[in-house]
Formats: sequence, C-alpha cells, structure tokens
Amino acid sequence: MRVDTNTGLTWGAKWRHSPNADDRPAGIKPELVVIHNISLPPGEFGGPWIDALFTNQLSPHQHPYFETIADLKVSAHALIRRDGTVIQYVPSHRRAWHAGLSSWRGRERCNDFSIGIELEGTDDQPYEPIQYSRLSELLALLFDSYTSLAPERIVGHCDISPGRKTDPGRSFDWQRLHQTLTMRLASSK
Repeated sequence: MRVDTNTGLTWGAKWRHSPNADDRPAGIKPELVVIHNISLPPGEFGGPWIDALFTNQLSPHQHPYFETIADLKVSAHALIRRDGTVIQYVPSHRRAWHAGLSSWRGRERCNDFSIGIELEGTDDQPYEPIQYSRLSELLALLFDSYTSLAPERIVGHCDISPGRKTDPGRSFDWQRLHQTLTMRLASSK
C-alpha cells in the first residue's frame, strides 16, 4: 500500500466513497490519528452493514438496532476488517465525520485535524493479529506522507471523548500496536 498525498487515497485499499465528509479548515493538515472500533449489528462481524452506514444506505428495517443509527451521518477515513482488508471511505486530506464532540490537548473538534481509522471489533473481544499488522502498515504510510503525524499522536476515541466513548476498548493491545509499528518504521529506514 501507499498513500497518494495529492488525492488522499491509499493505493491497495478498497475504495467506497462516503458523502459524510468535507474539506478541512484552511491550512489544517492531519496531526492526530484516532483509533475506533465498530461492528454492525453490535458484536457481529462481516456483512455489508458498515459500508451501508458510512455511505448512508443503511436500512432501518434490516435489524432492530439499525433503527437507532440509520439516520446518522458518520464516516471514517478507513476501516480494517477482521480479515485485514482495508477499506477507505474518505481521502486522508479531507475531514471525515468520525470523532464527534471531542478534544485533544485543549483543541476542540478533532475531526478538523485527525484521521479516523475504524477496526472491525468490539471493546471486549480480541482484535485479530492481521488487524494490528495492517494498522501498523497504514500508520507507517501515513507518517511517511504527513510529517505532522507521529507515533505519539495516536489515540483512542476514548481519549478524545472520555465519558462518551470507550473504543477501541480494553481488548485493544496498545503495546502490541506500538511494537509492531516500531518494527515497521525501523525496517522502512
């Protein structure tokens, strides 16, 4: 994979256009990466429902839970499925609508200056090894493409929206991510 900074697209990722995005404020580049988790319906993996949510095609009649979220206008820059497939919904230079009410180091509106990456998973189920591998690969590419990003600027949704969000959850192994990422960054030098 590689990131084209002109288009904001990640070569090697599948592309699904989400209308739930807009331009970042003038002069703002990605400075933060926010890790999320998602499963639709909750606790179930696979299926077309995440794509449908991020592309405004989720029918409230497909599952009772969908009645509560079908009208949401949300997205992420990328999703990493349980099998390691990477799907991109929003170019990295644009603002995806992933963080909602949020603050990082005193700065409000994290969507303005962050990249949101969803992992197909839940707070309490272990993530797959391939997801950590793909995540570290994607992060290394983003760090190479955007000098404003760095390993110390990776946070969970829970960190920027405490009390409101809990993802990526207690099942996310931050140490494993940082070890995998450190090895990948060292090998790319």
